[in-house]
Amino acid sequence: MSIMEKFKLNDQVAIVTGGAIGLGKAIAQAVAEAGAHVVIADLNFEAATITAKEIELQTGIQTLAVKVDVTHEQEVNSMVKVVIEKFGRIDILFNNAGIGQHIKIEDMNYTAWQKIMDVNINSMFLVSNAVGNVMRKQKSGSIINTSSMSGLIVNWPQPQAAYNTSKGAVIMFTKSLAVEWAEHGIRVNTIAPGYMKTELTRPYFEENGDMVKKWVELTPMKRPGVPEELGGIAVYLASEASSFVTGSVFTIDGGYTAM
Repeated sequence: MSIMEKFKLNDQVAIVTGGAIGLGKAIAQAVAEAGAHVVIADLNFEAATITAKEIELQTGIQTLAVKVDVTHEQEVNSMVKVVIEKFGRIDILFNNAGIGQHIKIEDMNYTAWQKIMDVNINSMFLVSNAVGNVMRKQKSGSIINTSSMSGLIVNWPQPQAAYNTSKGAVIMFTKSLAVEWAEHGIRVNTIAPGYMKTELTRPYFEENGDMVKKWVELTPMKRPGVPEELGGIAVYLASEASSFVTGSVFTIDGGYTAM
């Protein structure tokens, strides 16, 4: 098999949580272009449906939109059941759903802290376990978790200890799962983006001049990334091109954490 053939995902099935917009949408688009059938799993079912239809029209692959709250175990299990009923297998999982807030620790109540942990890390436990039940039976699979450079360093000047903590947990969860599930033929890696300009972060770039200026100053490439710049690493980690890669963190941050 040639190296370029190894990047193809023909007839594989990928689930992307938080896949309706932003980074998730870009990742879903990339793996679809590589040949994978894509499940857009999102709490916003209307947006998920639109994205699924757009990708199907553009690529000709099969898509499925599923409404799911990834913090609820029953909904996660139902999502997996629906995917198996339609496609019969799951080859790729992108745990991408996530939220963030800029709140000082002394101003954050436990409910707000818990919500970030539930969406950013506890959901990965639920979804990975549900999908892992399928992948272990198949003796194959690739799980890619979206962490952040914020799991490796403390961002400044914004206060976001809860977000940083949750993303650091994603990285350790990734490494732990990679070691435990290697014997089942399942690879687990994480993509750690830097500052990315998406639908969710656009207000920061448009309204927070001084903060954004500092972000750009501290990024050697002097700009934020865009979602499409994660497409290449997403396809690589989902494909046979990365067959000996597991438990790794891929930082895509314009050089921010190299400083």
